[in-house]
Amino acid sequence: MTHNEERAHFLKEGAIGLGVGVLYGLTSVVVGHPFDTVKSKMQAQKGFESATMVRTIATTFKKHGIIGFYRGSIPVLWGSGIYRSTQFGVFESVYTLLDNPSCKSEIPLTAGLQIRVILAGLCGSTARAIIESPLELAKIRRQTQQTWQFKGLYQGFGVMWVRTMGLMTTYFILIDTQRRHFPEVFTQSVFGPFLVSGVAATLAWWIVWPLEYMKSQVQANYGEKMPVMRRIRLVIKERGGFFGLYRGIGPGTIRSFISNGTSMVVMANAQKKVTEWGLRG
Repeated sequence: MTHNEERAHFLKEGAIGLGVGVLYGLTSVVVGHPFDTVKSKMQAQKGFESATMVRTIATTFKKHGIIGFYRGSIPVLWGSGIYRSTQFGVFESVYTLLDNPSCKSEIPLTAGLQIRVILAGLCGSTARAIIESPLELAKIRRQTQQTWQFKGLYQGFGVMWVRTMGLMTTYFILIDTQRRHFPEVFTQSVFGPFLVSGVAATLAWWIVWPLEYMKSQVQANYGEKMPVMRRIRLVIKERGGFFGLYRGIGPGTIRSFISNGTSMVVMANAQKKVTEWGLRG
C-alpha cells in the first residue's frame, strides 16, 4: 500500500495507480537518468571498466556534453511512465483485491507485515519486468554507444525479472512498514514522502545490485556470452571479490535516492488530489 487515502474498489484503485504512476515514472527519468548513464558506463562499457564515478562523468561531459548524460532517455522517458504506472496500478489493485482474512494475516516476526503486500509486490514487479525489459535493453545499448534490434529486445529477461521482483517487492514492503509505523510522515507534502521513498528504494537497490550489474552486462553484450552465475563468479574472481559486484553503486545510490524521493513527492500529492476531487467516490 503506497498511500493512506481511503481505498475505493480494487479496479478503481488500479486505475488511479496507473494514472499517478505515470507521473512517478516521468519524474524519475528526468531527475535520475544522468546518474543512470554514469552507472551503465561503469558497469558495461569498454574503456570504463576501472574508471571512477568522477572520471566517468568528466570523460562523458568532455566527449558529448550534457546531452551525453541523457543518451537512451527517449525510450525510457515514455516507457518509464508506462512500466512504473503498471507496477503501482497492479500492486494497488491486487493489494485491494486481497482484502480478506487469509491474505491480511500478519507474518510472524515482521512487525505486522501482511501476506498481501508480498503477493501484490510480486505481481506488480512481474508486470513491470515484462514491459521494462526491452526498454531497458534499448536504453543501455544507447548509453554504451551500441545499436539494438527488435528480435533481441528480451535478451537478459531472466535476470531482469529476478532483479525486479527482489527490488520492487522489497520497496513495497519497506513503504508499507513505514506507512503503518509512521503514518504522520505520509501527511507531509514534501519532506516525508521524499525521505520515505528515497530510503526504501535505495535500500532495495543495494540488496539487488549484483543482479543489476549482471543485467547491465548481459543487455550490453559485454564480454563473452555466459550464464549469469558464471559472470558473478568471474567478477568476484577478477574484480575485487564480492564487493566487485557493487561496481557503479555510487551513481546508482545518488540516482535512486534523488529520483525516487522526488517522484514519490509528485505521486503522493497526486493521490491526495484524486481524493480531493472526489474520484475515489
